Amino acid sequence: MVLATLSLLLAGCGGPSPRAWATSVCQALTPWRAEINKLTSSTQQQMTAQTTPAQAKENLVRLFAGAEQASETARRKVEEAGVPETDHGAEISAGFRASLSKMRDAYGRARDTIDKLDTSQAGPFYTGVRAAVDTLNKEYDASALDTSQLNSTELKEAFDEVPECR
Repeated sequence: MVLATLSLLLAGCGGPSPRAWATSVCQALTPWRAEINKLTSSTQQQMTAQTTPAQAKENLVRLFAGAEQASETARRKVEEAGVPETDHGAEISAGFRASLSKMRDAYGRARDTIDKLDTSQAGPFYTGVRAAVDTLNKEYDASALDTSQLNSTELKEAFDEVPECR
């Protein structure tokens, strides 16, 4: 009985290898990056499109909600990837999740801010949208995770070598 319990404990201690973890993380981030790139392009189009403020508001709220959801999906997939079996693996995994959480929250705040804007006058509406997007960009930049600062040689190598991360 003691041996069986010890076996279960030891089996539960190991996380994925650095390479497997990097693969999972990059698989989670690839569709997220595509969604964010699409959002950025669509947001720029909405800012210059000949639409009414009400139409622009509806579109931007939908776009930011999509980015918020995509960020949460990526965060959840990184969480599901587990903790890589490497030095500082828990910290590194937590850093990725925290970064994605901050990005998710920034998109949610931008969505909420734009959703509260009055659309009766185009000038003030678009001024409010620009302010919300400026704040989003600052929050987004501040939440970015610099993978070059990983505290694990194995993970740095894995991110460089895994095809999913290129």
